[in-house]
Amino acid sequence: MIHHSTSDDATRALGENLGKQLRAGDLVTLRGELGAGKTTFVQGLARALQIEEITSPTFVLIIEHDGEIPLLHLDAYRLESACFDSIRDAGVDEFLLREDAVKLVEWPQMIEDFLPIPRFSVSIEHGDKEDERRIEIIEKYT
Repeated sequence: MIHHSTSDDATRALGENLGKQLRAGDLVTLRGELGAGKTTFVQGLARALQIEEITSPTFVLIIEHDGEIPLLHLDAYRLESACFDSIRDAGVDEFLLREDAVKLVEWPQMIEDFLPIPRFSVSIEHGDKEDERRIEIIEKYT
C-alpha cells in the first residue's frame, strides 16, 4: 500500500499504525535515502511498542530499545561490502534469531542475501515538496 505524507507527524502516524500490527519475532526492513524520514517513521513505530525515545544506530550497528515488545534496530549501511563472516561476527545472526523482539533493519539492501523474508518491507522516498514523502508498506507472507 502506498501512502503520501506531508509532515513528520503524518510519517510518525504511519509508523505507529504499522507498529500496532507487529508482534515479537517480526522482521521489518526499511529503505530510504539519507534524510528521507526513516528515523521519523521509526519513532512512530516505537511509540506503538511503548518505547518513548529512539536513538538511531548510525554510529553503532545494533541498538536494543526496551518496550512492551523490545525493538532491535540494525543499521546495515556500513555492511555493504562485508563478507558473510564479518556480518556474522557483527552479531547479525544473533539479531535475526531473536524471537522475543521486533527486528528492524535499515538499509537492508546492504545485507539482503543474508536476510530472511521480512514480514513488512517499508520504502520511503522524497516527494515533490520539501515535507512530502511517498511511503510504501508491503506485507509479505512467508
